[in-house]
Amino acid sequence: MINIVIFGPPGAGKGTQSEKLLEKYSLVHISTGDLFRANIKGETKLGLRAKAFMDKGELVPDSVTIDMLRAKVEENPNAQGFIFDGFPRTTPQADALDTLLASLSTSISACLSLQVPDEELVARLLNRGKTSGRADDADETVIRNRLAVYMRETSPLKDFYKQQAKLKEIHGVGTVDEIFGRLCTAIDKHS
Repeated sequence: MINIVIFGPPGAGKGTQSEKLLEKYSLVHISTGDLFRANIKGETKLGLRAKAFMDKGELVPDSVTIDMLRAKVEENPNAQGFIFDGFPRTTPQADALDTLLASLSTSISACLSLQVPDEELVARLLNRGKTSGRADDADETVIRNRLAVYMRETSPLKDFYKQQAKLKEIHGVGTVDEIFGRLCTAIDKHS
């Protein structure tokens, strides 16, 4: 089983690259953003709680995120592996993910960290906001707050996965295919 964490700030291309990776490696894509949006659209209790935080550019509490993630993993008991996109974002979430995967007799194979300069991220997100309808992508102040939250709260995950010898930093600027090639090379070396 191949389990990949694709890691990077908002706008780094995690969703775009995950779609290509899951096709190549026959994995199940678990995007916390997609889980949040589906729960919000369905007006579930978890979705309404997540929306209040997302609208302010803040991280959704671990308990909400983990409950959504567990349900998604349990929907796919015969999966060949997973791409975790946007999760974990904190060390406690990484620990919770390790615990969840250990209960399934598997673990994270690699953590791929997309590296993109802040100004490129802001431009990408503002552009996406014009077509996605996502309020959190339409306001530069909210975007910059999301990036600050990411740097403060999620960059410690690099150390977490580095200590496990699972971290691979990937240059996240270039064409979609160039970045995809870099990711595939990293996965093939770790699996």
